[in-house]
Amino acid sequence: MKLWIFLWAAVGLALVSPAQDTNVTTLWTFKLPGGDAESSPALAPDGTIYEGTFHGSLLALTPDGNLKWQFKAGLEIKSSPAVGTDGTVYFGSRDRKFYALTPAGKLKWTFATGAWVDSSPALAADGTICFGSWDNSFYALNPDGQLKWKFAAGGIVDSSPAIGADGTIYFGSHDRNFYALAPDGKLKWKFATGAQITASPALAADGTIYISSTDGNLYALNPDGTERWRLHTGGYTASSPVLDAEGNLYFAVNTEECSVSPDGKVRWRFNSASDPIVISGAAVGGNILLSAPWVNASLLTANMKVIWEFQASFTLRNSPNVSPTGAIYFSAGGFLYAIRPMNEIAPPAKSSWPLWRADAQHTGRVQK
Repeated sequence: MKLWIFLWAAVGLALVSPAQDTNVTTLWTFKLPGGDAESSPALAPDGTIYEGTFHGSLLALTPDGNLKWQFKAGLEIKSSPAVGTDGTVYFGSRDRKFYALTPAGKLKWTFATGAWVDSSPALAADGTICFGSWDNSFYALNPDGQLKWKFAAGGIVDSSPAIGADGTIYFGSHDRNFYALAPDGKLKWKFATGAQITASPALAADGTIYISSTDGNLYALNPDGTERWRLHTGGYTASSPVLDAEGNLYFAVNTEECSVSPDGKVRWRFNSASDPIVISGAAVGGNILLSAPWVNASLLTANMKVIWEFQASFTLRNSPNVSPTGAIYFSAGGFLYAIRPMNEIAPPAKSSWPLWRADAQHTGRVQK
């Protein structure tokens, strides 16, 4: 199968069209209030795009790029929003609060924590909302915003959680541990790594849990918390992995993009940038892999031949999202972009974890 790889690239704007005459078109751009964003955009089923900004605003845009509404939190929003089944939008802020908004942008409720909330929420099938905080705690809230339970970790929790098919909740902490909690908040097990864990885990269809740690390792864990394998990547690994339909993993190490087979063998490594460390995640859409290193973007064939490059003179700090129609959303340089490779409609791949936060709504819940 032909695999195309979309990676973020260096300076300027350049499009390179080979014999396939494959290109990219910019559908629209939207200027973000107050500058850049590190939050990744979430998509509602009706096509609404939600984006948080370091200006402290949560924005809702129509599919054609027009502003529907803007909600102002107290401080920066680094947490990526998640969209519930009823359209409620959930996100955290550095004002130490967690928010729930209606689809019309009206405040439903807030929940106060003891520190920043950079962790992006995960939404359980029963409506429970889970997230971590810099106050060393992990929270589970009921849909009405009341505390369901609270778990004390040994360090900051800015890792965004993942929820398995059986309801188990997984997340990492700055205390170097990776945690698995039962739906009632009881500890099932924890797994020690050699350094802090800031990335979000990815969950395979067979129950395997993949985590990257800043100790320079990618880990594969069994559902009972035992180690299946580890791969020493040789560098700083804070990028969250994603999976294609065959179970292959994609993630970043330092300035390189990597692909690893389900049994822990390196398939390829591609140097995507000469200087900045890549921390953002990737997205697999159909036969296209979309990945977000800090400063560049390229679409390549499986043998690393460049198909086209979307090069920008600004920093890209968030993971892209992909709509069912194949539109690609990301923010950079104070703008939210919507682009699409021409002649290629590629919705998210049919895998258990094809995107950052598992799906376009950012539920953080494994895809069945």
